[in-house]
Amino acid sequence: MVEGAAGDAGLAAARIPQGVIRYRVTGPEDGPVLVFVHGFLVNGDLWRKVVPTLAATYRCVTPDWPAGSHEVPLRRPADFSLPGMAQIVADFLAALDLRDVTLIGNDSGGAVVQRTAVDHPERLARIVLTPCDAFDVFPPSPFGLVVASAYVPGMPWLSLQAMRVRALRRLPFAYGWFAKHPIDEAAMRSYIEPGLRSPGVRRDMRDLLFNLDRAWTRNTAERLREFTGPALVVRAGDDRLFPAEDGRRLARALSDASLVTIPDCYTAIPEDRPDELAATIADFLAKTASPRPAAGRLM
Repeated sequence: MVEGAAGDAGLAAARIPQGVIRYRVTGPEDGPVLVFVHGFLVNGDLWRKVVPTLAATYRCVTPDWPAGSHEVPLRRPADFSLPGMAQIVADFLAALDLRDVTLIGNDSGGAVVQRTAVDHPERLARIVLTPCDAFDVFPPSPFGLVVASAYVPGMPWLSLQAMRVRALRRLPFAYGWFAKHPIDEAAMRSYIEPGLRSPGVRRDMRDLLFNLDRAWTRNTAERLREFTGPALVVRAGDDRLFPAEDGRRLARALSDASLVTIPDCYTAIPEDRPDELAATIADFLAKTASPRPAAGRLM
């Protein structure tokens, strides 16, 4: 079910069994559909510098997934395991009746893309994996402290309060090893303020952290060859969170993948090198264009 504009932000809303997913949509109505999947403690604003270039040709859908920077908490009970998050993506695509989708992921959102590709490939044409969790990295080692702190009552709220201080954001277990360059203030506010305002969002954030389990990423990696569509793996030249070899392993694990490295950036290539990332994705899409028309009820 799709609703019109939702809330002050003017986002559209899709109702799925787990709750409401709010999203932005830009680009030609008849363009091939790209759906973006962000990771933990960011939202669809992560792609704000990438989408304008791609939206000249493609229908770009950037949801706020329930990863700690969303506005509407999920219903309870909610499944925040990796398969559960992939089910949320699949239900969102079904709610909008999107087909032949290119699913694009970053950070833990890339793990969700991988799992969606193996569990729910029916609506996907291709996938793009920018630096992301995979194999034995889920989460990266600097975030072990974040996971541990989630078990302390009140700590998620205190951690978000600390992110108001610019210097603290640059710590490795915050955003310092995620983005090579400081993230602009408007985007940072959109990342940290939902959790500060809403106990339900903090509950979602905590439950997501509780469900990070390397067993899921290992199992997903073993199944990646089941996805037979084209795939693009994009590595960050200066990544501090994900090993360079994991990008090469992902490309080898997929049945039809190409590998590209973008220099002078950390994991958050959409923040650090958005123009280069957009050009890389556009080149991949042009080379793997599907003859089938896109479909959907996008608002």
